[in-house]
Amino acid sequence: MNRTVRDLVAAARARVREIGPRELAAFREAGVPIIDVREPDEFAEGHIPGAVNIPRGLLEFEVDGHPAVAYRTAEELSHRERPVVLYCLSGGRSALAAAALQTLGFVSPLSLAGGILNWEDAGQPMATPAMPRAHATRDAQLAPG
Repeated sequence: MNRTVRDLVAAARARVREIGPRELAAFREAGVPIIDVREPDEFAEGHIPGAVNIPRGLLEFEVDGHPAVAYRTAEELSHRERPVVLYCLSGGRSALAAAALQTLGFVSPLSLAGGILNWEDAGQPMATPAMPRAHATRDAQLAPG
C-alpha cells in the first residue's frame, strides 16, 4: 500500500507532542531552544523572535556534526534530554522533524501546531532579521568549485 505525505505527517503528529502559541511563548520565555525548520528565504521573511533557522533538510545532520554540515553540531540540538520546539509554516514539516529527533533519542521534541501561521493568528510577535542563519553560505563553501 502506498502512503501519502499526509499519511506521514499524520503519523508524526500522532507520535509527537504538539503545542499551541501560548505554550510556545512560555517555553520561549524559559529559554527553551526554538528551531524554525523552514528554508532560509522563508525564515528571512519573518520568524519567531529568538528562533534559529535549521532547515528540515539539514536538521538530522546538525545533531551529530555530520560532514554535510562541516562536522558542526548545532548548539540548539546538543542536549537530547532537554525540550526543543520546532515550527514551520503550518506544522507538517515540524511534526516530521520532531518525529525524526525522537528517533535520534531526543526526549522532548515539540512541534508548534499550525506552525507560524497559528503563531501569527494568535497575535504573537514576529521578527524579520537583516540576514538569516547562513546555511546557504556554508553549503556553498562546501560545494566543489
